[in-house]
Amino acid sequence: MKRRTLVAASLLLPALPAAAQEAWPSKPVQLFVPFPPGGVADITARPLAHVMGRLARQSVVVVNKPGAGGAVGTAQAARATPDGYTLLVALSSISVLPVADRLQGRPPAYELDQLAPVALLSADPTVLVVRADGPYRTLADLVAAARARPGTINYGSSGVYGTLHVAMEIFAGAADIKLFHVPYQGGGPAVAALLGGQVDALASGPAAAIGQIKAGKMRALAVWGDKRLASLPDVPSMKELGYDATFSIWSGVFAPAGTPPAVLQAIRDAVRRTVEDPEFRDAMAKVETPIAYLDAPAFAEFVAADARRLTVAVERIGKVPEN
Repeated sequence: MKRRTLVAASLLLPALPAAAQEAWPSKPVQLFVPFPPGGVADITARPLAHVMGRLARQSVVVVNKPGAGGAVGTAQAARATPDGYTLLVALSSISVLPVADRLQGRPPAYELDQLAPVALLSADPTVLVVRADGPYRTLADLVAAARARPGTINYGSSGVYGTLHVAMEIFAGAADIKLFHVPYQGGGPAVAALLGGQVDALASGPAAAIGQIKAGKMRALAVWGDKRLASLPDVPSMKELGYDATFSIWSGVFAPAGTPPAVLQAIRDAVRRTVEDPEFRDAMAKVETPIAYLDAPAFAEFVAADARRLTVAVERIGKVPEN
């Protein structure tokens, strides 16, 4: 009788959620990158996935989900089941795309509070690059051409209101020039467009451009930081050239909001161990991207502060005519 009572009682108990039954990760993890291969997010995500998978003894698979300057893949990650098996590597544009959607008069594809910050991975000032065989040898050359022919010097970006669009418009505002914006589906295609002669200039993360600069295919005219980059010591900063224009491309890991705290902590621990691993550090050094790790609490503060600053820049751009 006692055994029958215990069995009957056990049937009335609610089933424990999977996260409580199994240690994370117990199956493959998808790491969304909301851009095509070749850009800053992708270059960072691939060594992250490889090393984290090795340490966690579980597959971590990079899934490129490009579109709308990063909004398509970010929205898919935000709507994913919050169980720890869909993560996102995003750039600073994650903060401004909802603002941009509202400026365009459409419902945002996602809201920032649908995602939980996990860790900051890198934060690098952008670099203004042109083709090495092009007519612009200095930033002064580019500015002079833009003033002589307003709106005819064009530049590529990772998408409307995306990271690279905002950077170039911050510079254009500081230089009091008008440039023509040509959006692409990500940083990789924008780099290809510059090399192919479809655009005249580009703001790029150092990781995506450094190889082409060293190979003599691109020329760096300036960096958006307030000082020179260690990886490009001969390239002047915007500040030293007299332009009040600073901008950094940062990359970070997010999980869908509502991910159970224990699972989120396990993800944080896995990312921290990955960032500390020599293999990951070597991979980032090869693309000359300094690691700027912040754990979740500090990263959340960082994102909030950056979102406030970038919102001002996007509102300055205003509504953009759509095709």
